[in-house]
Amino acid sequence: MQKVEESIKDYLLENIRTIPDFPKPGIQFKDITTLLSNKKALQLTTFLLTEPYLEKEVDIVVGLESRGFLFGTNLAQNLNAGFVPVRKPGKLPANTISQEYELEYGTDTLEMHADAILPGSKVLIHDDLIATGGSAVAATKLVKALGGEVIGYSFIMELSFLEGRALLEKEAPIESILII
Repeated sequence: MQKVEESIKDYLLENIRTIPDFPKPGIQFKDITTLLSNKKALQLTTFLLTEPYLEKEVDIVVGLESRGFLFGTNLAQNLNAGFVPVRKPGKLPANTISQEYELEYGTDTLEMHADAILPGSKVLIHDDLIATGGSAVAATKLVKALGGEVIGYSFIMELSFLEGRALLEKEAPIESILII
C-alpha cells in the first residue's frame, strides 16, 4: 500500500508546474492549475485531502484566498460541512474582522466575515500550500477571535525548508499530501 501511495504522490507532483521568479525574483511558484485541469489528478487530490478528516467532526472548512477555495469547497462537501472563505481586504461584502501576517516576501492582511464562524464550531483550515505558515496562522487567529476551534490544517503541498509547520503544529494536526 505504501508503494501505491508514493506512486500517487509522484503522479500529483508531476502535475504541478513550477514557475520561476513569480511573483518576485527568487520565488519558485507552485502552480496547481495543471493539476486542476487533469481530472484524475483533481479527483485523487480531493480524495487525499478528505481522507484524514472523514472520521472527525468538522463544522466549517475555511479556505484561504484564493487557491484554498478550489479544494476547500470540495472538502466541505465531502465532510458534510460548511465553507467559509478568508479573503484579502475589501473582497467581502459584509462586516469583517482582519488579521495582518508576514509572507516569505512581505506582509499582507486577511479578512473573514464577522459572523462566519459560530462559537464552538470545529474548523478545518485549508490552503493549497504551506510555506512560512503566516496565512494559516492569520486564519487561525480569525477563527479563534470568533470562538471557533481549529481541529486541523489541510494542504496539498508543504515547503518544508520554510518551516511553516512549526508555527501550526502546536495548534492542531497538519495534513500535507506533498512535502517538498
